[in-house]
Amino acid sequence: MSVTMMVASSDPNFRENVREGLLAATGGKIVAEFPEVASNLYVRVLQEVERHPEAGLLVDLSADTEQALKALERVKQAVPELYIVASHYHADGEMVLATVRAGASDFLLQPIKRSEFREALERMQRIPRRVSLLTSGLGRLYTFLGVKGGVGTTTLAVNFTSVLAQRKQSAVLLDLDLTANDVAMQLGATSQYTLSEVADNLVKLDQPLFETLAARDPLGFFHVGPPDALDTRVYFSEAMFREFSTFLIERYQAVVVDAGKAIADELPFAALESSSTIFLVLTQEFPAIRNAQRYLSFLMRTGFHQDQIKIIVNHYRKKPHPGLAGLDQIQQTLNQPVFYGLPTAPAVLEAINRSRPFVADRQAAGELDRIFRAFVDKATSRTPAAKTA
Repeated sequence: MSVTMMVASSDPNFRENVREGLLAATGGKIVAEFPEVASNLYVRVLQEVERHPEAGLLVDLSADTEQALKALERVKQAVPELYIVASHYHADGEMVLATVRAGASDFLLQPIKRSEFREALERMQRIPRRVSLLTSGLGRLYTFLGVKGGVGTTTLAVNFTSVLAQRKQSAVLLDLDLTANDVAMQLGATSQYTLSEVADNLVKLDQPLFETLAARDPLGFFHVGPPDALDTRVYFSEAMFREFSTFLIERYQAVVVDAGKAIADELPFAALESSSTIFLVLTQEFPAIRNAQRYLSFLMRTGFHQDQIKIIVNHYRKKPHPGLAGLDQIQQTLNQPVFYGLPTAPAVLEAINRSRPFVADRQAAGELDRIFRAFVDKATSRTPAAKTA
């Protein structure tokens, strides 16, 4: 029986050796790689365990032993049934005891020998490995990523958050498009504080302070983004976003990110890495489909999996004119199913011009409101809604 594993290590060579060793030993595979053994490791592990409840976890403790042991302990607290193998260059009694106390099920000395790795996998297989997840209490992070400008990424993120808030979920909307700042425009909001103030207060951030720094929409959700002035630069690093996103999903049911289109930039990429679901937004135009191919290829090369990524065709036409691709053509080109098709309607532009979400006026939105709420249902696993409208 092949074994599936998650591996956490800042050393790419370690991850590669584990991948090769796992394939050689059992024909198994790595289902997730975590390039940082940080305090929020448990969040990403929880996300992966939902998709792969049979997987084990191998944690490299060698880069920063103290921090890695704390991360391991937090993972074990979050997922008590998870089989965890710890690894280090030192295997003295004190080190092994520390890993056991932190929650490790097994230990491997580095450099890992193939024979010892195989034996550890055999021990793992002898123990029931399917994790029965209880409600973690953590929120979900949804990221909307456009394959180019003008595909409606911000509109989808704004209205997605709005529907969740209308359903009385505690929600936060983050605008990580540091140039456009379109979330504030679509909400008609002017905030005194921005991501810069969040960064300045991250060390002492608690929920009351965050809700002071964030703007609150009339529908009930909080939102924060970049300064409106283009000459005001925001310093918000990848590590800072990991800490901030962990803070948010521990306190709110949903965190929605408008990542713009800059897939390889540090901040949007950090959001993608922390996401439960990535909505890749495109249209039926051929340049958008070509870019979607490039984006998917990049995501696959950097460790993401197809089941994390949901293809959204915005401005969808069931009967496209000759300049647009049909659903079958899109799916064949991308080698991935379309998760949902969302039509365009005059109500969208009217709502943008009013600086309010179109779902805020259900009567004006008409049929689009029903279709969009069905999309939210499917995206949040409320109902098995139809794939396209």
